[in-house]
Amino acid sequence: MTKTAVLSDIHGNLPALIAVVADAEARGCTRFLNLGDILSGPLWPAETAAWLMARDWPSIAGNHERQVLTDAPERINASDAFTRAALGPAALAWIAGLPATLALDGMFLCHGTPMSDVTPLTDTLEGDWLRIANAEELAARLAGQGARRILCGHTHVPRLIGLPDGRRVLNPGSVGLQAYDDDHPRPYRVENGDPLARYAVIDDDRITLHVVAYDHLAAARKAEAEGRPDWAIALATGRMG
Repeated sequence: MTKTAVLSDIHGNLPALIAVVADAEARGCTRFLNLGDILSGPLWPAETAAWLMARDWPSIAGNHERQVLTDAPERINASDAFTRAALGPAALAWIAGLPATLALDGMFLCHGTPMSDVTPLTDTLEGDWLRIANAEELAARLAGQGARRILCGHTHVPRLIGLPDGRRVLNPGSVGLQAYDDDHPRPYRVENGDPLARYAVIDDDRITLHVVAYDHLAAARKAEAEGRPDWAIALATGRMG
């Protein structure tokens, strides 16, 4: 059985990505899956795109790929605007060609839920924080999706949840950003509490979650230099300022 690394929410953080891939390869991983939100952020979107395009992993688009490509100038957020301006035609064509979901070897890959790239699958918004979704919430969000393993991202929070029918839902967490705030469907924030990169490994029936140290302060300095102190704090600490 191929040992597979599952990555999500890289957000243009190339040092974190390189560290995660090195760790995964040291664990014997020979296949890599990428669950979206790949480039958006005030870091290294063009360099990350080039690095990944050269490797041609099975990959899907997240909401930020869609937003980079389609949001109007008056509506686009600062991270997506930075990314759009940084990407050349080849990288833009690459993200435009990514599917929203993918079925692969008995697994189903989505960014949020099977039907929405902005709705969390493994978590539920309660107040202004996320909590782990219960079995009933997961079953409703996965209606009609019978794959034995469902892989998702979006929330940046690692989760491995078993359903009563034997299906398992995996969110590997975020490679590139361990704290953020959002306003969909209402304002909330996520804080993992440290700057370590996250990913998961699938080895036959065994699934493990991993954290990896990298030069997070270099990433924080890059965000600061690009005028994003919010990202700088999140990258340095895994918390919001």
